[in-house]
Amino acid sequence: MAGPADGIIDLYSRRADDWDADRGRSLIERPWLDAFLAQVPAHGRVLDLGCGSGEPIAGYLVRQGRRVTGVDAAPGLIDLCRARFPDQDWRVADMRGLDLGRTFDGVIAWHSAFHLTPGDQRGLFSVHARHVAPGGALMFTSGSTADESVGEWRGEPLYHASLSPEAYRAALDESGFDLIDHRIDDAACGGATVWLSRRRVRE
Repeated sequence: MAGPADGIIDLYSRRADDWDADRGRSLIERPWLDAFLAQVPAHGRVLDLGCGSGEPIAGYLVRQGRRVTGVDAAPGLIDLCRARFPDQDWRVADMRGLDLGRTFDGVIAWHSAFHLTPGDQRGLFSVHARHVAPGGALMFTSGSTADESVGEWRGEPLYHASLSPEAYRAALDESGFDLIDHRIDDAACGGATVWLSRRRVRE
């Protein structure tokens, strides 16, 4: 039986232009993006999971000299990315179970993975492990406590979920990542809960 999380892809597919119009361009995320980029080589490759319309996150990464591969399940959002940044690599794909067959210097999932069910979020760590090169960076956002909720956006239901902080820490460790920085409900970043980590390099 379909649940509220199953409507996310359809919602963003139908309303890509509305989402793009509502997405701010102020880039309050910049301090976190800079911390992420400090872990990525000057001309490194970044995978953006749930890239949306490419602005402002992917656009900032591109302007800082990184090569971006963006993945989103909504074709309309990827169309906007391709129009804005035709020299980058944009893919219509579901991040769940993704396997691009190569690794990146950094992977970011900003305000995207929290639309997945708790079970799918746990499974996403195998996706991260497949795509982050040893020594590479992983940054994502989450909720601050274990929870599932259905809010509203432009009159339509919008699903969010989160694991507990302890579960995220365990998943990072089990997947081979060391935590670099973490903030719960960062007031300077719109209340985002952010996780920045690095993939271990094994001898």
